Amino acid sequence: MAVNDPISDMLTRIRNAGMARKSEVIMPSTKVLVAIAKILKEEGYIGDYDVIEQRPQNVLKISLRYGADKSHSIRELKRVSKPGLRVYAGKDAIPRVKSGLGIAIVSTPQGVLTGYEARRRGIGGEVLCTVF
Repeated sequence: MAVNDPISDMLTRIRNAGMARKSEVIMPSTKVLVAIAKILKEEGYIGDYDVIEQRPQNVLKISLRYGADKSHSIRELKRVSKPGLRVYAGKDAIPRVKSGLGIAIVSTPQGVLTGYEARRRGIGGEVLCTVF
């Protein structure tokens, strides 16, 4: 099935799988989704991710992470920039999520970065989503 917004689809699949206490979630793979999964793994929100080569399209498999009390490590996933309303932010306007406890994921000319890393490098871009 064709998806108009693969990033929203990815976030919804992760959110739903976390509420259902699934150990992993599978979705169609794109370069942007793999970059977002890489950031989520580096920041400790997911366990691991793997790209499975298939035809006609590769598949992205994400292993979810839970706390000791079986609570999902991601409390909130929000899509900021949507196909109908793109949200761009300069280096000084990149949002700080929950006073620095969460992260913003930003698509910049240097690739997909966290908001902190984009501010550190002094570049802005499209704010894709926020994670807490």
